[in-house]
Amino acid sequence: MAEKIAVIGGGIVGIANAWQFAKTGASVTLFERNPVACGASVRNFGMVWPIGQPKGPLHATALRSRELWDEALVGARAWSNPCGSIHVATRDDEFEVLAEFAQKSSQLGYECELLTPEKAAAASPALRAQDLVGALWSPTEMCVDPRQVIRQAPGWLRDRYCVELQYGVTVREVLPTGLVDDRGRVWEFDQVIVASGVDLKSLFPEVHANAGLGACKLQMMRTVPQPEGWRIGPMLASGLTLRHYLAFGICDSLESLKRRVAEETPELDAYGIHVMASQNGDGNVVLGDSHEHNQEIEPFDKSAIDDLMMRELRRFLHLPDWSVEQRWHGVYSTLPGEVQFVYRPYERVTIVVATGGAGMTMSFGLAERLASGDRTLSGVPALT
Repeated sequence: MAEKIAVIGGGIVGIANAWQFAKTGASVTLFERNPVACGASVRNFGMVWPIGQPKGPLHATALRSRELWDEALVGARAWSNPCGSIHVATRDDEFEVLAEFAQKSSQLGYECELLTPEKAAAASPALRAQDLVGALWSPTEMCVDPRQVIRQAPGWLRDRYCVELQYGVTVREVLPTGLVDDRGRVWEFDQVIVASGVDLKSLFPEVHANAGLGACKLQMMRTVPQPEGWRIGPMLASGLTLRHYLAFGICDSLESLKRRVAEETPELDAYGIHVMASQNGDGNVVLGDSHEHNQEIEPFDKSAIDDLMMRELRRFLHLPDWSVEQRWHGVYSTLPGEVQFVYRPYERVTIVVATGGAGMTMSFGLAERLASGDRTLSGVPALT
């Protein structure tokens, strides 16, 4: 008889684990309290971003996750654009980091190339050569539409892998051998995967507190569809992002860049601002983002943050139409030094939380490892 597995949470981590466990032949039931998941998984750029992950196992897992995305997108009949990425430098110290990374990266499994300002502008009509010192091109990144994926993937899992969908059902309690839903029904399972993101606190408050899990709020925007089918080309990242992504920590020149930003523009560090742009299949350009942590988080967005992001975006980005169609914020879980928190409060219950803001990039590869029985995943050691 097939193993019975419950997955709690219909975000990208839940979708990934439901898929990977179903591929092993398990009988999977996916629980989601809303008709469609509406948390952090639909409030991001849609960037599958291997270049951001540090050298070694995490970068390898990101590349594997990128491969799995190709399979999932075909199955879910969802839009994607394997457009790659360009990191741009508008200051000499930013280009120094990019050049150092390019020099070191070839021996570490990254695939990238330094570009002149002219080549960068030729690759993306959103860039102006006169505004750039140089750029770094990487072909491994892909853009997806997170709202579309989260909406369409459950039906694919149901039709292709016989995953039972329990949407609009809130899990009230997780038991050592199953769960209780909001109607009082007790469900029995061989395994329960808890992928409830920031909502973990409601199911396992002590685990949440003892693990030191925190939260990060980001603000984002997206423009109206650009006119006449205009496209930005590759996804674009400013030199500010070099402070954010762990991959660039191999660069000795990064500390000088960080000091300059802290001295010249401390407001960017205060709000964790590093700006990027992606574009969905409808032509909207998604812009962001910022990072406010824990006690800094409040339900009200700050117009000052949007203004700062726009200021920095306009340093390197040209759009035919900057009109903002939507503004929003998202909140994801954090745990310093980890991209995923994995913990077993009971022998048959595993908590899995994306904690590095890289759920779109990492979840498929990490779920494949978990479903295969890999217990070396990042996070607190499992209880037995």
